Amino acid sequence: MKLSLNSTGSLLILAQFPGLLCATPAVAQDTAALQQQIQQLQANFQRQIQDLRAQLKKVQAEAAQSRGAEARASQHAPVSAQPMQTALTPPTSVQAIQQTPPAKPLPKGAFQLGGITVTLGGFIAVEGVYRSRNETADIGSSFGSGMPLPNTPAYHMGEFRGSARQSRVSLLAQGDVDDVTHLAAYGEVDFLGVGTTSNSTESNSYVPRLRVAYATYDRSDLGLHLLGGQEWSLLTMNKVGIVPRQEDIPLTIDAQYVSGFNWTRNWQVRAVKDFDDHRFWLGASIEGPQASYSGSTTIPGGKTVTATATGGSLLNGTISTYSTDVVPDFIVKAAADPGWGHYELFGLTRFFTDRVSNTIYGSNATVVGGGIGGGMILPVIPRKLDFRLSGLFGNGVGRYGSAQLPDATFSEGGRPKPLTEYSLLAGLEGHPAPSVDIYAYVGTEQAERNFTSGTKLGYGNPASSNAGCDTELSTLTCTANTSGVVQGTIGAWWRFLQGDFGTVQAGAQYSYTKRNIFAGAGATPGTTVSPSTDENMFLISFRYYPFQ
Repeated sequence: MKLSLNSTGSLLILAQFPGLLCATPAVAQDTAALQQQIQQLQANFQRQIQDLRAQLKKVQAEAAQSRGAEARASQHAPVSAQPMQTALTPPTSVQAIQQTPPAKPLPKGAFQLGGITVTLGGFIAVEGVYRSRNETADIGSSFGSGMPLPNTPAYHMGEFRGSARQSRVSLLAQGDVDDVTHLAAYGEVDFLGVGTTSNSTESNSYVPRLRVAYATYDRSDLGLHLLGGQEWSLLTMNKVGIVPRQEDIPLTIDAQYVSGFNWTRNWQVRAVKDFDDHRFWLGASIEGPQASYSGSTTIPGGKTVTATATGGSLLNGTISTYSTDVVPDFIVKAAADPGWGHYELFGLTRFFTDRVSNTIYGSNATVVGGGIGGGMILPVIPRKLDFRLSGLFGNGVGRYGSAQLPDATFSEGGRPKPLTEYSLLAGLEGHPAPSVDIYAYVGTEQAERNFTSGTKLGYGNPASSNAGCDTELSTLTCTANTSGVVQGTIGAWWRFLQGDFGTVQAGAQYSYTKRNIFAGAGATPGTTVSPSTDENMFLISFRYYPFQ
């Protein structure tokens, strides 16, 4: 039979116990006997329930005594000992859950692929620029020879350009071999490259451009950091240490940044060592060379100088120019973060190679150039106002400045002659609110004359003619060797939307640039002409960073 008690303790007799109800007519009618049996059954069940409760209390007491003994024993157990499992101890204890570290949250835009963390980055840019002189340039301006002089119609016309080509896509992949060995790969692409048929006539067809693409190997126990690929030059100033993706890039909208800023983005292999818990750094790199020349390639005696390869090439199948370098540039750099500010000092060695040929024979010549430089970032008001100063001085260092002055010219014998040059950049960067950045920079790049007397060879030669530089559409010569560029710029960024959806920011910039020319011979014998040009630029930008 099946028996159960209701909430008042009365017995429920189920269908499997029919004998009490209908065994015989006599029993069914004997109500008193039935009630007596029910009472007897109730008493039996009450005794059984009391016995079960007593047994349960005994078991609970024994379990509590057992746990107390285990706790006392664990106080004297070795650290590696594990608590003994019993029938009353769950396989996964609260202590085990507390000892398991929570999974490290991934940054915005990141996801996991096995042991690799992949982080997406970049932005969509909607930008515009107005220039008072027509450079026929996109969002990256020309601060040097691209600024037109009065002899061209472009000098007398302004230009407006709207562009989305500075939009950028980036990807960072990181993996840890073990606790001290770390690998990473990083790449950035934008659309400021120019293919042979790129135009904006109807269907804008600008090609992607490789900004940076490199891999790194870091050993934290040795303080060793290796990098290979295309990256900002080692001499580009960093915000901290000598760390990739921590370059101190001016905040400008202009993709050419600002005159006086020293940088390249090119192939390199670098090794860096940090000391004293990342307070001091020492690095060295070999980097892809590229020399720029200015001056006549035809020298006395009917000889021809070959320093560049013009026309079609396997590097670029059209009319682009590449120098005939045979040795990479060498850069060494020291950096310090002593606790207040960031400081850098670097040295650069370069090699300039050409060939002087005539109809019978020729010879190669290699000349050494280079320079020294440094910089600093000073937190005048911590997290509110920073002052930055950087510079470079040397022979043949024009390539490393934003104004792109030439590196070298040629001697009477055809050998390369590196130009003595310097660049300087000072700036203030303010952060009056977490969502606002303001900046102001003043920069300059200057070159000295280097010429052969009695000829028209060299750079900045006063015998060269500038007679046609100041007259629109003049048929007279305008040599126009740039002596220097000076620029001042101010601007601001406002991040007006920030959240899980990303960041939207707006920026505005104004700059004034002055390009000066070495004095040259005028149309009248004995006179000189010192032309110059200047330019006002206004830039605006709206950018959406979906992963920041």
